[in-house]
Amino acid sequence: MWPARLSGKQRQGQAGEQRALQYLARHGLTLVEANFSCKCGEIDLILRDGEALVFVEVRQRGGSTHGGAAASITPAKIRRVVRAAQTYLLRFPRVPPCRIDVVAIDGEAIDWLRDAIQV
Repeated sequence: MWPARLSGKQRQGQAGEQRALQYLARHGLTLVEANFSCKCGEIDLILRDGEALVFVEVRQRGGSTHGGAAASITPAKIRRVVRAAQTYLLRFPRVPPCRIDVVAIDGEAIDWLRDAIQV
């Protein structure tokens, strides 16, 4: 699923994505694809929630200082996530219902923000 040789920061990001995936799976979502990448950007996780396709941006911080993980999502990051999701959706003859969620991890706390990024 993820590359074998990773930097410390990449391993930390991978661990955060795994925590997010496990959390979302416990809430009934199923993995479609991890780390979808295109020239427009990247989607950390793509899952199914019933009929809906869910694009998930995972943000992780050691704690909630400086606004926490959710506050680290910049307008530029939002644009990249939206463009990557639009690119992913080109493979479907009919666009399924979809949304963009954020999983914010601050230390041990996980906050699932459904439909956090709206287009």
